[in-house]
Amino acid sequence: MTNREELTRLTGNGNGTCGDEDCPNVYRTPTGSFLVQGDVSQAFDAPAGEGLVEIPEETLREAVRALGW
Repeated sequence: MTNREELTRLTGNGNGTCGDEDCPNVYRTPTGSFLVQGDVSQAFDAPAGEGLVEIPEETLREAVRALGW
């Protein structure tokens, strides 16, 4: 398990609607994968061991900008 301090926070650094609040965010892990924090979604039943979160489009766009893509 990765500690939060090891993650690079790509969103929510004062540039979006949430400012620096702890709301929907995208993080990059030390291994280069991504963690998404958002509202739990009940859109469908995810497979065992997985979960669904919902984030605003703005949050995803902010993450892409932070990565320079």
